[in-house]
Amino acid sequence: MEHDIYIRCRNKDRNAQRKLYEEYAGRFFATCKRYLKNDEDAEEVLADSFYLIFTKLEQLKDFQVFDAWAKKIVVNQCLQKLRKKQPFSISIEESFVDLPDLESENVSEEKGILSLLNFLPEGCRTIFNLFAMEGYPHKEIAQMLSISEGTSKSQVNFARKKLQELVKLQTINS
Repeated sequence: MEHDIYIRCRNKDRNAQRKLYEEYAGRFFATCKRYLKNDEDAEEVLADSFYLIFTKLEQLKDFQVFDAWAKKIVVNQCLQKLRKKQPFSISIEESFVDLPDLESENVSEEKGILSLLNFLPEGCRTIFNLFAMEGYPHKEIAQMLSISEGTSKSQVNFARKKLQELVKLQTINS
């Protein structure tokens, strides 16, 4: 993001805000979709995230960290949406999720492994995203989601195993 646009956004310039939105909306929507399967939920979280970004922009002291700062807002909004839907929990049943029939699913190469994340249980997918995609350590994930570090680690391992199985199935069915 250019420093000029950052300053103009802080001054509530609507044109600058539109440019910033156009620059980041696609990337942030993809982040939302990794956490939320439903497009409407992802769009709602995206809108809420940009509202927060624009209203809290004056708190950001260094525009060079904007990307990380804004992405953290998006991720936190996704987690908040997941908590509102139902309290975050990991259940034993999630460990026994059936693998999908990938012949009936159109998993395109361009979406790759990201599209396979949708086949993971919600809690498992959330923890995997936070760890593997966002780079949060297990201790921080545990604090964010009010779970134990061990649960975070086991869910990441579970996700990896399921994703490996899904990739094998996809390769076989291709």
